[in-house]
Amino acid sequence: MPSRPVRKRLLEANPSVAWFLAILALFCLGVTALAEATGTGALSTSMIKTLGKTLCLCLVALAMDVVWGYQGILSLGHMAFFGLGGYAIGMWLMYARTEIIVAESLAEAAIPPTPAEIEDAIATQIFGVVGSDQFPAIWAFADSLVLQLAMVVAVPGLLALVFGWLAFRSRVTGVYLSILTQAMTLALSLYLFQNDSGLRGNNGLSGLQNLPGLDAVDQATVSIAFFYASAAALAAGYLLFAWVTSGKMGSVIRAIRDDEARVRFLGYHVESYKLFVFTLTAVVAGIAGALYYPQAGIINPAELAPIASIYLAVWVAIGGRGRLYGAVIGAAFVSLLSSWFTGGGAPDVDLGVYTIRWTDWWLVLLGVSFVLTTLYAPKGLGGLIDVIEARRARRRVGDYGPDKGALRREEGPPQ
Repeated sequence: MPSRPVRKRLLEANPSVAWFLAILALFCLGVTALAEATGTGALSTSMIKTLGKTLCLCLVALAMDVVWGYQGILSLGHMAFFGLGGYAIGMWLMYARTEIIVAESLAEAAIPPTPAEIEDAIATQIFGVVGSDQFPAIWAFADSLVLQLAMVVAVPGLLALVFGWLAFRSRVTGVYLSILTQAMTLALSLYLFQNDSGLRGNNGLSGLQNLPGLDAVDQATVSIAFFYASAAALAAGYLLFAWVTSGKMGSVIRAIRDDEARVRFLGYHVESYKLFVFTLTAVVAGIAGALYYPQAGIINPAELAPIASIYLAVWVAIGGRGRLYGAVIGAAFVSLLSSWFTGGGAPDVDLGVYTIRWTDWWLVLLGVSFVLTTLYAPKGLGGLIDVIEARRARRRVGDYGPDKGALRREEGPPQ
């Protein structure tokens, strides 16, 4: 069948795919055995949520690695797409949850409320905090889960498509393109901070962890369900990006990263490749955000600030850009370490004259780690895999050439 050779080529071009999926499956089995809802309860519900959110961050780090490590575009705006996906699903969650609360409260009235009265009450409940009692136009589809799920994909994808088309068509590259992506993120964040933006300004959307119609389901069960969904999305994202970075397409996008002018001279439409990768990674980032924020419970414009995208770039750099598993390693390592340091898990260090409180020093430690990685370990944590592979190659024994320990592939084929 024609599909079998394609799968074979994909696995041959990306040996890490099978390893990654196997490790992810074992990790999910371990969490299942230790979770409150499905196992011994050794892992608390809050920890399951932290792990689920970490998987979402690994997915957006994958997207960042493809656009930066493979394509060569240092985007400082992908966390904006991540946040837009969260807002899109958050609108439905908040509307549906408020609708249930309002309907229950008005059901006790002597005269049954009309649909218009229910809608006005929902609007007042949601937007009263910003002094409004009307639904903005962007909430037109908030009552439909299907349409809002479509918005999770459409809004980040459309924004990336328009922005990328304008930028790539003008052949903006390098640091100038990075500045433009950062400016886009800052403008979007500042707009959402306004109360008349239609998304409750600085208050953001809250209560997203309360799934409508599932009041009887405890948070332990909800958290493990979101964990599974996040793991499935990460596995699908890894397969997707492994395919994108393989074969001819992968060769072209890496060539664009290394020498864009030469690729254009060879007859490839560089802008189309860049626009495809930029838009696709934005869509994946939006999906990751839609899975992340129901686990976080709240989203506000600060989540879209440029500093969030800078953190994302730091994660990918520490993990090792230009290799998919490096992005996952970096995001998982740094985000879990951040939760430990900033959540009070790391004990303070009393030096007598000064006490080091890691909640205050974590960002400094992260910045120093980024600088040291850039200077002395440009392959990041993922480079450790290369070291292990090199040591395994040196341990080969047998008749590989005329000299002991020689490799026959270096000596040439046997005569």
